[in-house]
Order: sequence, then structure tokens, then C-alpha cells
Amino acid sequence: MSYGVVKGIAESSFVPSKIPNGCTPIHLNLVARHGTRSPTKKRIKELDNLATHLEVLLREAEEQNLSLEKLPGWLKGWKSPWKGKLKGGELIIQGEDELYDIGIRTRARFPNLFNDDYHPDVYAIKATQVPRASASAVAFGLGLFSGKGSLGPGRHRAFAVISESRASDTKLRFHDCCQNYKAFKKSQEPAVDKLKEPVYDEITSALRRRYRLNFTRQDTTSLWFLCKQEASLLNIVDQACALLSPSEVSLLEWTDDLEAFILKGYGKSINYRMGVPLLEDVVQSMEQAIKAEEEFEKIQREQALPHPPKPPQKRNWRGHTVAPFGGNNMLVLYSCPANTSNKHFVQVLHNEHPIPMPERIVAPHLKHDYNSVCDVKLEQQEQKPVAILLITKQLLCLAGTGVHGEMDVIHSVLCGFYVGKT
Repeated sequence: MSYGVVKGIAESSFVPSKIPNGCTPIHLNLVARHGTRSPTKKRIKELDNLATHLEVLLREAEEQNLSLEKLPGWLKGWKSPWKGKLKGGELIIQGEDELYDIGIRTRARFPNLFNDDYHPDVYAIKATQVPRASASAVAFGLGLFSGKGSLGPGRHRAFAVISESRASDTKLRFHDCCQNYKAFKKSQEPAVDKLKEPVYDEITSALRRRYRLNFTRQDTTSLWFLCKQEASLLNIVDQACALLSPSEVSLLEWTDDLEAFILKGYGKSINYRMGVPLLEDVVQSMEQAIKAEEEFEKIQREQALPHPPKPPQKRNWRGHTVAPFGGNNMLVLYSCPANTSNKHFVQVLHNEHPIPMPERIVAPHLKHDYNSVCDVKLEQQEQKPVAILLITKQLLCLAGTGVHGEMDVIHSVLCGFYVGKT
């Protein structure tokens, strides 16, 4: 889902901690997904196959003289909007705007953090080698430093974007380097599909009755993907999405959330433990900013978490709000007056909205080593990540993968460390 749609959605069931009086921000970390992108090459082929199969279904229905009066006109002769594209997955203009605007708002929100003259060691921008991620980093930087340079009428400035090799990027592409995670994901995908099957079978049967076409489960899968792409990329909600009832949309969203929760979210600990290098990097950057080591108490061990409840029950884990295109997490370090109870305060924001975060939650996870989590065969393991952006006054990072919804994993890295322990 596009960032503009979910940015205004703020969870109202909790009240975040207030920033103590007199505290001023001295350091910022931001982790975000790449902006809105076009469908990947694999998904473009899937939509082409859907168009071909729809032609077959319509021809069969006509040969059987079935009444198709309830069938929407757009389905007859429909072709994928991305038909003929040889490549996909690139950042589109909408995605550029999303990250550019986040950059502008970030500087406007924390102006004092960006008063220093630009230097790559002070404002370090890092991106994975995925093109849409590095393009998002550039768009973000253009917004962040707009008016700060001398290039062109917009007074832009040049800035560095650094990338690690895909094969060794354990901070931003840890899922690619984590063999145990890959094995876990492969082993769990069939079970996840089994959990989703009853919903897809139910909706497929309903579509058959409603439109008198012999839809398959794959058709339903592709139509649901088309609905999401039309809504987020083309602002079209009266075609594929209109084929489904509101209750069917809710159920399909739940299947997406269920899959992301198990394979990418904090449903399994490997999903966030493999992100320990990123967590260490964030923590160390804050420690360097305050030039002091902090000691955190150990907290109770994790307990297994239930799957997201099925509609109509309410649930907190919603993939479209956790990790939309451009979705982001910020950790803002504040320096507080000497007469306050704590010298420093950390504020956490998700999609630019303050959220609560329990204290003393990091140390128990830093005891895990990336190599032991990812390279040693353990009995239970898990997940896969994201296209992300991490910024900080001393660290800006943008990462990306070819996986749809990849930001779920990074959100789990920063949020999953405390879920189940408080």
C-alpha cells in the first residue's frame, strides 16, 4: 500500500511517552522501506497469465451460453496495464515523491539536527544494491538537503550514498545472508499456504457463483494482487477491487497479514534475531552520540505469540500499516537537562507517529550473534526482509530486496525485540 494512504492512520489505543521538558534531539536513526514501485517481472508475468486465463473463461462461458449480465464490462478484453514491460520493480514517480517528502518533513521536524555543514561521516546515507532502494535514498536525500546546496534552481547539493555487497550486507540484507532463515522460510511456506487455502477456496466459490465464470484459486490470488496494485499505483478501486465484497477484502487482508506475521514478522524469533547487526549499529550510533555506555536489565524470555485473529475480530498486526511503501521507523535521541531523572530520552516513531516502547529491551537480544543465529542449524528458525531506509544524524541507510512487503522484517527487528516480553 502507498505511504500516503497509511501515513494518517495512527493507533489510538495507546498514549506515547511525552518528551520531558527541556530535552533536545541530538541524534536520529530512521529505517524505511523504499517508495512505491512498479510490479516485479514475476508479478507482471502473473498478470499477463491472468489476462490469458480470463479470455479462456469468457470464451467457455459464451460457448455454454451462460448469462454474463453480472460480469463487469472491464473484464471483457482486459489486458494488464503492465503488458509488454520487459522489466519491473523500479521506483516510480509516486515513490520518488514519497521519499522526497519524508526527507523534507524530517528536516522540518528536527531542524537543529541538520544545521551542520554536510559531511558524509556526519550524514551517512547507506542503501542496499537494489536499484529501487538506492533511488529511494537519493530521493530522500534530495528532500533532506533541499535548499542546502548550489545545484540548479532548487539549490540541491551532491551527497554520498554507500552500499555494501549483497553477499555480505548483514545490516540491511541480513535475510539474504542468513541460511537458517532461508531454510525456515522454505519449510514454512507450505504450512502458511495451507492456512490460507480455506479463505481462498471460499472466496473463489463465491466469485464463481457471482459471475458465472469458472475461476480458480490462482485467479483469486491474481485478482487480489491486481486489486492492490490498481489501488496503490493507479488509484483505481472500481475494477478488480469491486469484484470482491468488503468482507472478502477483509479476509484476504488477513491472509496477507498472517503470511507476513509468520514469515517476516515477530511471529518467529529468527525473523528479528537475524537483524541483530542492524540493531547493534543503531544502538552503537546512539552510544557514540552520548559518548557513554548504558547498562540495561535483562527481561523475561519470549513466549510464543498467537497468529493475528481472523476477521471480524480486531488485530494489531496489519501489513499495510506496518510496512507500506516508504514505511519507516525513527529513533530520536534527546539530551535532557542535568536536573531531570534521566540524562537522555529516546522517542520512537512509526510512519512519523510517536509510539510507546518499553525500556531496557535491547541487551537481551545483543547477546545473540548473527553467525550463530544464521549459520548453525537450530531446530526452530524464521523470516525474510525488506527494502528500507535508515537515517540518523550519523547514519542514514536505505535497504531493499526483491520481496513484496519486505519492510515487515525491519519493523520486526526494531519492534519484535520487545513483543512478548512486556
